[in-house]
Amino acid sequence: MAIVGYARVSTTGQTLAVQHDMLKNAGCEKIYAEKKSGLDGKRVELAKCLDYVREGDVLLVTKLDRLARSTTDFYAILARLKDKGVGFRCLDQSGLDTTTKHGKLMVGLLALIAEFEADIRKERQLEGIAKAKERGVAFGRQRVLTDDQIAQLKARRQKGELIRDLMTSFGLSKASIYRLLGSP
Repeated sequence: MAIVGYARVSTTGQTLAVQHDMLKNAGCEKIYAEKKSGLDGKRVELAKCLDYVREGDVLLVTKLDRLARSTTDFYAILARLKDKGVGFRCLDQSGLDTTTKHGKLMVGLLALIAEFEADIRKERQLEGIAKAKERGVAFGRQRVLTDDQIAQLKARRQKGELIRDLMTSFGLSKASIYRLLGSP
């Protein structure tokens, strides 16, 4: 029986070091790690990890949300582990151990709660964005040129000025110049 670890962070600014240390200290013989969103279906290291584990092994993660972000995904992973005869444990939730019947129950309940919390968080975020828009908050990148500058850019182009000269004059990329010239 081997204990195999899986660690994941969502963004490149986050570090895997804490999870790696926790998994190593818990006795993991092999650790798969990656920087990918939990919603990304193409988690290469997770796929390698799931292929690697064998009957009698235990897959260990530090937190439930490191393995999956949705109940559907989580249950699919657990089903695959079960088919291979592999157990699942989570360090931060000590009751999460699919090698016991109580652990199986806890895993299911916590997966549902985690998905519910994610849905509520998303709903609140969308409500906040809608309220901000109602107050006139503009999202996205600020405009680089004023309407007068855009009109000047278009007039200079109509007079035959080269794109590269417009790029230099207005400090914009070729794509930006063409986008502005194409807009009404």
